Amino acid sequence: MRRTIRLLSAGGVLLAAAVTASAGSKRVPLPPAYAEECGACHVAYPARMLDAASWNAVIGGLERHFGVDASADAATLEPIRAYLLRGARSKPTAGAGGQPLLRITETRWFRHEHDELPSRLVKGPAAPRPADCGACHRQAASGSYSERSLRLPGKEGAR
Repeated sequence: MRRTIRLLSAGGVLLAAAVTASAGSKRVPLPPAYAEECGACHVAYPARMLDAASWNAVIGGLERHFGVDASADAATLEPIRAYLLRGARSKPTAGAGGQPLLRITETRWFRHEHDELPSRLVKGPAAPRPADCGACHRQAASGSYSERSLRLPGKEGAR
């Protein structure tokens, strides 16, 4: 009887995995080139944080990427572009004028997800920069933004 229960449990896990995979999950592992090139300066943000138009605009402007030249050769850039476009957010992240947003922190979903932060984390000298995901999301470097790993600065252990 125990063997039957184990087999049924294992089958359930496999079925759940298959359903999840067929649902087209947007969680795609970070390619090493992306983690090295982009992650050298900031968190290698998961592709799902911007739509394809925004990622194309970001990649198209790497020679003037938020005040620095982040350009890369075509061989390095192509797997990064492929990852970003393959995993891009399906909902638009354009600004009010329809222009692709370049900053994740300006997207509607980001503002919504962070609108309940205490003011001490938004303003003031000790407030982390909005783009410093790792200040609160302890597993951001691995692409996980789960609330389970969320720790607000100054409130260790709080969620």
